[in-house]
Amino acid sequence: FVFQVNKCPETSDTGIGHALAKYLDNMGFIVFAGVLNKDGPGAEELRRTCSQRLSLLQLDITNPTQVKEAYLKVSEKVQNTGLWGVVNNAGILGFPADGELLPMSTYRHCMDVNFFGAVEVSKTFLPLLRKSQGRLVNMSSMAGKLGQYAAYGASKAALSMFSGVMRQELSKWGVKVAAVHPSGFRTEKDLLENLPAAVRSDYGDDYLQELKSYLVRLPAHCDADLSPVLKDVLHALLARRPHGLYTPGKGAYLPLCIFCYFPLWVLPFL
Repeated sequence: FVFQVNKCPETSDTGIGHALAKYLDNMGFIVFAGVLNKDGPGAEELRRTCSQRLSLLQLDITNPTQVKEAYLKVSEKVQNTGLWGVVNNAGILGFPADGELLPMSTYRHCMDVNFFGAVEVSKTFLPLLRKSQGRLVNMSSMAGKLGQYAAYGASKAALSMFSGVMRQELSKWGVKVAAVHPSGFRTEKDLLENLPAAVRSDYGDDYLQELKSYLVRLPAHCDADLSPVLKDVLHALLARRPHGLYTPGKGAYLPLCIFCYFPLWVLPFL
């Protein structure tokens, strides 16, 4: 398996990718784990706690050269066997605020990492997946389906659409594609310090202060137990008939059901 431990250096030692690397390594699989910084604390912990089966790859997925180099290293090791699974896990949330409050750099960065990076990795490694008739697993988000967090949600919506199209197009090769929509996530706590005066005036200091307070409280509502996500990724990789969509986490399916079966005004109202 090859996947990215995380795109963000400050969270690479606690993210889903890091936990997944340990999880699959402990089960005896050969794992190629891409890391943003091979000398960072997350990479060092993987070296210390995992077996010799795990290989670390220097992999900034927004850097096509590093993606190609990672492909060549994996190809050299697997040779004619092919690669069974690719998990596109790298992602950033940016700042989960009103779309008008976000700078264009946040939109571009979210798209670069959450969508274009995943597409680059998928396209690059597809020849190895075809050899093994393996699996492509994309870590998306409910935000992309439910219309939450403009920059992040748009990038995840694009990734979910890409997953659906690839699921159809790659079926003729025997390659199966799955998208995973976890219910909770951890957020970066950026500050709203550079807003134009007119925008700040329209929203008001009380609203902006409450938004900052919300971001501080948000991690407390996220489940620290990643095992549901890990088990769903494992099922997507190994099951004879994997699901096209996984929604791990408590109540993760509920907003999706409301979105699909209720009038559109219900979800924004709730």
